[in-house]
Amino acid sequence: MLIVGIGNSYRGDDGIGPWIVQQLHKIDLPAHIKVKELCGDGAELMEMWRGHSKVIVVDAVQADCDCGELFCIKAHEEQVPGDFFHYSTHAFSVAEAVELSKALQELPAEVNIYGIAGENFAMGGEISDAVRETANKVVELILEDINLTN
Repeated sequence: MLIVGIGNSYRGDDGIGPWIVQQLHKIDLPAHIKVKELCGDGAELMEMWRGHSKVIVVDAVQADCDCGELFCIKAHEEQVPGDFFHYSTHAFSVAEAVELSKALQELPAEVNIYGIAGENFAMGGEISDAVRETANKVVELILEDINLTN
């Protein structure tokens, strides 16, 4: 199993993926669960999840909704909205990585994406309180998903 936190820690709410990775590194996870940080390049994501049957991806999204709103997408069952990731500095986004992997029949059997709506993606900005609050819930959801809660 692979958990990937995507984002840039120097771009405000975009840093929430790496922040979640840092929280997971503080937990004694089973050896078969790998936790990685990624800047957001879709091609690198495809390479990273190769050989894994289950993948959890966490990233900030930009959507017309309240800051901190959580989107849970089962990418192996549904299409990932490409416009969520249009602020990315990479031309090849998470949504495109999922769709290309589907077309190539290389998508892991289960890919769950937790997208947290952000509002501040400026260079040097801080993670918004609402995004951080939702991120704490996402950490709990991930631990439930991997059966590490009471």
